Amino acid sequence: MSREPLELPATTRAFLAHPHTGILTTLRPDGTPHVTPVRFTFDAVTGLARVTTRARARKARNVASGGAAARVALCQADGFRWVTLEGRAVATDDPAHLAEAVHRYTVRYRAPPPAPPDLVVVEIAVDRVLSLNL
Repeated sequence: MSREPLELPATTRAFLAHPHTGILTTLRPDGTPHVTPVRFTFDAVTGLARVTTRARARKARNVASGGAAARVALCQADGFRWVTLEGRAVATDDPAHLAEAVHRYTVRYRAPPPAPPDLVVVEIAVDRVLSLNL
């Protein structure tokens, strides 16, 4: 997925580099929100956020059922500072995409993610960034 680099202030990039937990919001098929804590990575150069999960997890199924129009929001907060990354999402089990996601997760959190047999990566092509107090 080749994209233009996101123009983010240095303070926002630095905040997103901290290994906090985020909150991922997806939409269920009936349109209601599903909100769940996740560990994630974000590449400001490509504008791609990644969340590893199980294929049968509600968040992955929500993304898959949304097709090309699946939009999600991923928020990282620390006290009164927060950043929300919004964009279109896809869930894939492509080995190259999974390897990249696992590598980035391991670097960020200093341990590999869980590795269930149905591991997928939700890739979010970030097109909107909202923040406060950064």
